[in-house]
Amino acid sequence: MFNMYKLYIFCLFLFGYVAVDAQTKPISLIPPKGKAIAAFAEGCFWCSEHIFESVVGVEKVISGYAGGTTKNPTYEQVSAENTGHAESVLVYYDPSKVSFESLVNVFFASHDPTTKDQQGPDHGSSYRSIAFYFSTNEKLTIEKTIRNLELSKAFKKKIVTEVLPIKVFYQAEEYHQDYIEHNPENPYVSSVSIPRFEQFKKKFKGKLKK
Repeated sequence: MFNMYKLYIFCLFLFGYVAVDAQTKPISLIPPKGKAIAAFAEGCFWCSEHIFESVVGVEKVISGYAGGTTKNPTYEQVSAENTGHAESVLVYYDPSKVSFESLVNVFFASHDPTTKDQQGPDHGSSYRSIAFYFSTNEKLTIEKTIRNLELSKAFKKKIVTEVLPIKVFYQAEEYHQDYIEHNPENPYVSSVSIPRFEQFKKKFKGKLKK
């Protein structure tokens, strides 16, 4: 299946605009004092990062890889769909301003959780839907949200989101961080990421930054 995202990255490598991937390293899953962290996978992490950064109470979002078994994966390895990892985001937030439940609502409002191994034009297990949890309470919150969405028939098809404990998170290569902010003219950004963000803003009922 044609993948604009991967084609664009391939062209960057071909013409030398992006250095060869170096191995990534896991980052700490211990939040700063008074803060909290959450992790989600919902397709292209360029889009996810931009969406979560727009939410009031979110202080930082890191793009990376999680949910798989390969240690220190590179973008190229994850894109080959044999690491088990999905493109993911680690969300640092202030729990006095936004709750974990609200972030779960952001997650379900910003992608299609009914398409297995696919988001928009991107296909493969690295684009699958995953809601990660750090505690039993977070797991229960995710499962409750899924039940409520299915009871209300918010989606026409069954939700296939995986609910998994977060064990390790690998920060993606530097050129992926804040990608939309640094590359607003990128064809994938303008044709896929921004329309997805605009659709999210119309759907989400919570507080967004101006």
